[in-house]
Amino acid sequence: MKRLLLFLVICSMMEVSYAQSKDEKAVTQAVENLRKAMVDADKAMLEKLTDARLSYGHSGGNLEDQATFVKQIVSGHSDFVTMDLTEQTVTIVGNTAIVRHKLAADTNDSGKPGTVHLRVMLVWAKEGGEWKLLGRQAVKEPVKN
Repeated sequence: MKRLLLFLVICSMMEVSYAQSKDEKAVTQAVENLRKAMVDADKAMLEKLTDARLSYGHSGGNLEDQATFVKQIVSGHSDFVTMDLTEQTVTIVGNTAIVRHKLAADTNDSGKPGTVHLRVMLVWAKEGGEWKLLGRQAVKEPVKN
C-alpha cells in the first residue's frame, strides 16, 4: 500500500512538471514567433500574438497600445533589421507567464540605422489555449566600463 501511494505521488509530480514544461515551451515559441514577426513586420502575426489590451513600454518611456505597436512596426517607424534574444527566463504562474531576456538589435527606424541593447520583461496571458502578449517593458542595457 505504501509503495502504491508513493508511486501515485511520483506520477502526479511528473504530470505537474510535464504541464509546466509544455507551457514553458509554448511561451518560448510565442516569444520566438513575436521576434520573427517584429523583424518581418508581419501585421497579421503581430495582431495574433498580442492582446487587444496590450501595454507596450519602450526604454525611452513611450507607451503604446496594440494598434499603435503594430502600426509602428508595419510602417517602418520601428524597424528591426535583426533581433537577438539572450539570457531568457520563463516563469509560469497559472495562466500568466513572465519572460525576461536581453535584446540586441540592428534597427532602421524611419530609415535611420542604429543599434539597441535592452533588457526586456514580457507578460503573457493564456486565453483560450493561446499565449498572448499583454505587457512589455524595456530598459536600456547598462553601459559596461
